[in-house]
Parts: sequence; structure tokens; C-alpha cells
Amino acid sequence: MSPYDPSAFPPFAVTVDLVVLTVRRHALCALVVRRGEQPYQGRWALPGGFVRVDEDLGMAAARELVEETGLCAHEPGTPSIGNGAHLEQLGTYGDPKRDPRMRVVSVAHLALAPDLPAPRAGGDANSARWAPVEALLSKDGGFDREGEQPAPLAFDHAQILADGVERARSKIEYSSLATAFCPPEFTVGELRRVYEAVWGVVLDPRNFHRKVTGTPGFLVPSGGTTTRQGGRPAQLFRAGGAPLLNPPMLRPEV
Repeated sequence: MSPYDPSAFPPFAVTVDLVVLTVRRHALCALVVRRGEQPYQGRWALPGGFVRVDEDLGMAAARELVEETGLCAHEPGTPSIGNGAHLEQLGTYGDPKRDPRMRVVSVAHLALAPDLPAPRAGGDANSARWAPVEALLSKDGGFDREGEQPAPLAFDHAQILADGVERARSKIEYSSLATAFCPPEFTVGELRRVYEAVWGVVLDPRNFHRKVTGTPGFLVPSGGTTTRQGGRPAQLFRAGGAPLLNPPMLRPEV
């Protein structure tokens, strides 16, 4: 191998950004942090950070997920055990001007988990919260609190968030990804409300029940029932081993 001079190449950094989605109060929400330092001080952003020299990308994303949410990542396609979350690589973002500090390439990851508690800020963030995706991606300029002027998410995080939301919306059509938003045991009605929150639609309960229970191994009865939704006891299920929903549940036109 012929030698080369590393100094002949411009330095740049690699970061991981997290699109952390959950369903809270029947709405699809994303975790955002208020930046405590420049650039974009005071603006809302997706959680994330620089990749350390001894980490690969998956390790860095899993570390940031633990630091921001307390959740441990599990492999895509495998059920969550305990305090875990689905984590998968979303995409790479490398516009030379995306970060005013220096050339920074970000490898975004998508994380999905059941309803999560209020987050605690860490690192260079001075506050963190769950915000409805609809508000974050609105044409008015993003999420704001009472008395604040709406402003877009920092960096190119609005695009990253939009890509993450679209990934979730498309994959639940044919995969078991929607169960990542549910606790280990859930009812068909609770799973239906996940689809409704992610897609922003209202689904027919009977048709939905028939589709998700019609694929062998997609949902497996846990043997219990619950009345937490009110009314008569509802059967509890857990995610089965079937990774695909066949036939897929096509997203309604909105």
C-alpha cells in the first residue's frame, strides 16, 4: 500500500442524531432538546452528539439513546426485553454547510419505544421535552412554547425528523414495527391506536382486528386480559415471531 499524507485531507467530524418517537396521549411525539450552546443556542434540536474515537456508529447511537432516555437498544426485528427500544440506522446527512462550526457528517438513527416519561436534559442541552410531530414539522416554523416565537429545528433536523417519521409510517404497513410503540403485552385496540397516531387517521376497528390477527405468528395471545381501556375485558397479545404483515395494511389516503 502506497503511503499517503493524512494532512492532505481536510478534517471533519461525525455525529449521530436520534429521531426518538413515541406515542403520548394518542399523538406521535418526538424527543427534542433545547440547545444550551452555540450554534443555534436556544433553538430546539434532535438529541445526538459526536462519535467518539473508540466507537462505531451503532455504539454511539446506543450510548446517546441511554443518555437521553435511559433506554437500551435492541436489534431490529427482535422483541424488546425490559427497558428497551427499537433502534435502526435512518440515513446519512452530509451537506457541507449543515453545521456552521466545521464539516460535520451526521448518521441519523430512528428509535421507537412505548410511552416514555418526561425526559431529562443532558450534555449541552438545557431542557428537553416531548413535542407532537405535527407541530415540529408545521409550516409555521416548528415547535414553540407559550410566549415564544416559532422557529425551525436547528441544523437540518427538520429534514431528518421528517425522514424518520416517513420511515416509521411506511414500515408499519408491512412489518411488526408498530409493536415497538407498545408495552410487552397489549390489546389489539392499543395497537390500532398506534397506527392511528403514526398515520394521523381513524381506522375501522373490525377491519384492523381481522388484518393483524389474520397473519399467523404476527400477534400471539399472552393468555391474559385487561380492563385498562374500560368496558369489557380485552384479550392481551404480544408480538410474535412473524416479521411481516401479509397482506400489508396499506396506509389510507389523507
